[in-house]
Amino acid sequence: MTPTWKPHEKHGTLSDKDKRELPESVFAFPGKRKEPMTDAGHVRNAIARFDQVQGVTDADRDLAFQNILAAAKHYGVDVAETNWRQLGKLPHTPNPAH
Repeated sequence: MTPTWKPHEKHGTLSDKDKRELPESVFAFPGKRKEPMTDAGHVRNAIARFDQVQGVTDADRDLAFQNILAAAKHYGVDVAETNWRQLGKLPHTPNPAH
């Protein structure tokens, strides 16, 4: 599957207005406009929240994962997972409590 994600000039904290004005191409889930990825922090958030997104199909998740990989490569974010089904199974950050 070919990712649809494209970089955009908005970075940092996004207001609701900012999110509404973003093109669909910056979202992990473009049709649903969920999980904007405009910088490395947003890519990390999309990875961390991937398994919490509701109302999407497996096909939506396939595309979203490809979009996350494209955005991660662009922003220099390491992604250990090779498939979206691996997301949410292990903590994404080192935590001695786990």
